[in-house]
Amino acid sequence: MSEILSVTIAADPPRRLDKALARDVPEAAALSRTRLARLIADGAVSRKGIALTDPKAKVAEGEVLDIAVPPAEDYDVVAQDIPLEVLWEDKDLIVVNKRPGMVVHPAPGSRDGTLVNALLHHFGGELSGVGGEKRPGIVHRIDKDTSGLLVIAKSDRAHHGLAAQFEKHTVRRAYKALVYGVPDVGDPRLRGVRGVAVEKGGVIRITSGLARHKTDRQRQAVFFDGQGRHAITRAKLLDTYGEPEVLSLVECRLETGRTHQIRVHMAHAGHGLVGDQTYGGRRKLSQKALPAGAYPAITNFERQALHAAELGFDHPVTGEYLLFEAELPDDMAHLLSALQ
Repeated sequence: MSEILSVTIAADPPRRLDKALARDVPEAAALSRTRLARLIADGAVSRKGIALTDPKAKVAEGEVLDIAVPPAEDYDVVAQDIPLEVLWEDKDLIVVNKRPGMVVHPAPGSRDGTLVNALLHHFGGELSGVGGEKRPGIVHRIDKDTSGLLVIAKSDRAHHGLAAQFEKHTVRRAYKALVYGVPDVGDPRLRGVRGVAVEKGGVIRITSGLARHKTDRQRQAVFFDGQGRHAITRAKLLDTYGEPEVLSLVECRLETGRTHQIRVHMAHAGHGLVGDQTYGGRRKLSQKALPAGAYPAITNFERQALHAAELGFDHPVTGEYLLFEAELPDDMAHLLSALQ
């Protein structure tokens, strides 16, 4: 039996139904844009009992739309015996340290070798099916080439509880990133970048909307004036490298968790991530500024230098606060060692 999800359209909505829902549906509902489009086409979205099947239908602020969300579908993903580093497991959830290069869930072009394939082998039918897609247990994601901590739900109760914490932005998420340049709060250039502000403790706050790039649909882009999904990243300088200083290790904390958020925000601030071919680019670095052997290590680094190092949340069933830390993976550790 379908579950009815009521969504109230917030202020200044996009003119189209599909875009308004994509913006305003709670993250806890775990409804992707693709699934929302399918639900609209299937007549599962209604206004005052009347089905809305046109994705271009107009909506207004304050309107309440009902979405009939069917039960999760059976998934046909193949279980695969792929090693996992499991940091925590109980009857409700699992915490893993994902290696770089592993896709979280199957998608066109990545049908196997994913975290979900591995989870199905290790935990079988114990995983939550909330979300209705081939993402059993998946509450949040990190990019394929980002390493680090993820929590996976085994029970539907845990899934809903965790998703609610992500939606309220109460989950502690700290990443370590190696970036070009030095994002120093004293840099007058930074203070002139739109959306960038300085907070106590040497913290740089980057605030913007994030949405798909207007011409390159594989990229996210920064928007202002109410466009895109609200996103806040806080970055703090941890260490610098080179003489003169040309690279920095930064801690980034997420208040929101949008697609590619850290990568886009740091690039917007002028400090793209090392190895990020989509947003960071390959900067020209003086070999003389770096220790011997560090220059080729930087130029040959094959992924964005980003690691989900801390993850903290309230256990959705017991209420106990859990905090996990993951050391840098070998490739980033070796890279920083070469820079010392």
